[in-house]
Amino acid sequence: MKDDAKNILLILSSPSGAGKTTITKKIQQKYQSFKISVSHTTRKPRSNEVDGVDYNFISKVKFEQLIKEEKFYEHAKIFDNYYGTLKKTVDELIKKNDIIFDIDWQGTKQLSKFKNLKLIKIYIIPPNKQELKKRLIKRNLDSVSEVEKRFKAFDEDVKHWKDYDYILINENLDNCYKQVEKIISLNKGRQF
Repeated sequence: MKDDAKNILLILSSPSGAGKTTITKKIQQKYQSFKISVSHTTRKPRSNEVDGVDYNFISKVKFEQLIKEEKFYEHAKIFDNYYGTLKKTVDELIKKNDIIFDIDWQGTKQLSKFKNLKLIKIYIIPPNKQELKKRLIKRNLDSVSEVEKRFKAFDEDVKHWKDYDYILINENLDNCYKQVEKIISLNKGRQF
């Protein structure tokens, strides 16, 4: 990737269930310049997910091969599954687009090591743990044991907020989204 890339690389991270994926999709729908970096994962698709749109679903063997070949900018093992962002995908997208990364703190830490990537890092948190648990249950995407795992990961996840440029509390989705828009506007207005 070239050092003079003018497009934004926006990272949205949060504990599971805090709203980052919803906000990511709203940004992509409103702003044509933004493309979502579609991660690779070894987890099974949920009923509402499409391969190549929500994630690139691949085998553990294939994923581990890509790790060995150093094909990822970032990768992490989360809840017994791998997730990662291919270098080739990002390098191609950034030539013509702004990119949104919907990744966790582990991926953010790894991406931050690449000094040639001009990152804007936003961490989204729910107003409190009880609200997070309600959201995880309400979205009805995971089994009870998955919800518990994601809920228990909250305490570890929020320890990494200091690695981000902006911390937003998602008490109200529309307000949080507007705050993200302001951050984008601020950063699009200035050259890195």
